[in-house]
Amino acid sequence: MSVEIRVPTLGESVTEATVAKWFKAPGDAVAADETLLELETDKVTMEVPSPVAGRLAEIRVAEDENVEVGAILGLIEEGAAGEAAAPVAEPEPEPEPEPAAPAAEMPLSPAVRKLIDENDLDPAAIAGTGKGGRLTKGDVLKALEGAAAAAPVSVPLPEAAPATKPPPPPAPSGPRPDADREQRVRMTRLRQRVAERLKEAQNTAALLTTFNEVDMSAAMALRKTYRDAFEKKHGVRLGYMSFFVTAAIVALKEIPSVNAEIDGTDMVYKNYYNIGVAVGSPKGLVVPVVRDADQMSFAQIEKSIYELAVKARDGKLALEDLTGGTFTISNGGVYGSLLSTPILNPPQSAILGMHKIQQRPMVVDGEIEARPMMYLALSYDHRIIDGREAVTFLVRVKECIEDPERLLLDV
Repeated sequence: MSVEIRVPTLGESVTEATVAKWFKAPGDAVAADETLLELETDKVTMEVPSPVAGRLAEIRVAEDENVEVGAILGLIEEGAAGEAAAPVAEPEPEPEPEPAAPAAEMPLSPAVRKLIDENDLDPAAIAGTGKGGRLTKGDVLKALEGAAAAAPVSVPLPEAAPATKPPPPPAPSGPRPDADREQRVRMTRLRQRVAERLKEAQNTAALLTTFNEVDMSAAMALRKTYRDAFEKKHGVRLGYMSFFVTAAIVALKEIPSVNAEIDGTDMVYKNYYNIGVAVGSPKGLVVPVVRDADQMSFAQIEKSIYELAVKARDGKLALEDLTGGTFTISNGGVYGSLLSTPILNPPQSAILGMHKIQQRPMVVDGEIEARPMMYLALSYDHRIIDGREAVTFLVRVKECIEDPERLLLDV
């Protein structure tokens, strides 16, 4: 009996996806709920599992082709997997039982291999719970969670993404063949959507950026003093992002227009604070949202950011993780950026850019001292936010970071 593989519901307002990758070929045996392929929408990547156990009989939609919700992707011949997997051999006396082969010596499924490669893991170091000690996707995810629990870190935005693969070795000197002079790669749906939204911001908003600099001495000293105790109590390291999220919320409450958006001829002021945190992922830039961050402690903010960053790294972000933000913070400093002008994340009206902390000579009480300084940038939509409001907002963030006790005392 043939069972159809159909495109599942992709989420609110999402009607189309692209077949990113098939993990099985026609004729391959599949287990129930085993991942068959990945679909990529303009927001998230999602796996499509096998509805039944059997054998993949037909692929109807090839990779890189677009499909709509409910479309048939292929067919599964139900129950055929067991027949295909059955060994064909003459009966022989049963040999002495041998210990199961190490997981590292067993073939890995495409989904498991992908996780192993993306996270640079050693399969030999992971205990397999599948048949005969085979590694399952759950085993790898459990190992990743265990590693995170053993060495919890506050994941600063783009640092959450796995390291990119090293660039190819330099080409030999001399004339280069025409075929090697360039490479054409199709843009992913996510990259296309990011490009559309960023261009939309430039075409629609009256973009302007204001700058300031903040002395990180007090925040660094406070973090150094309480870092170990904080990590011991909460299971996550105290990072700088919780300082900036909390400082931004203080400033947003005082300057409501920075937390607002334009809807047609209306200005919509938000009385809640869902802070988007720009994160680099293998698929490109994503902005997961820390919801109701104003109701969170430093520890809760750090844990939320860490969990979202891990989901971004593993391609597990859901639509609800990416929608509903009212203000965004981006940290180019983790890549070494000293100064930049971030672009709005529509329909939001402002975005705060953090940058590299660098020792610079500063005049303090008439004396020149080396201080750890960070440039801050606030890009905003001048249609709804006046220059005075933008500057006041950024100065308020600066004051909170330079006197972090004020954040803890809410003054």
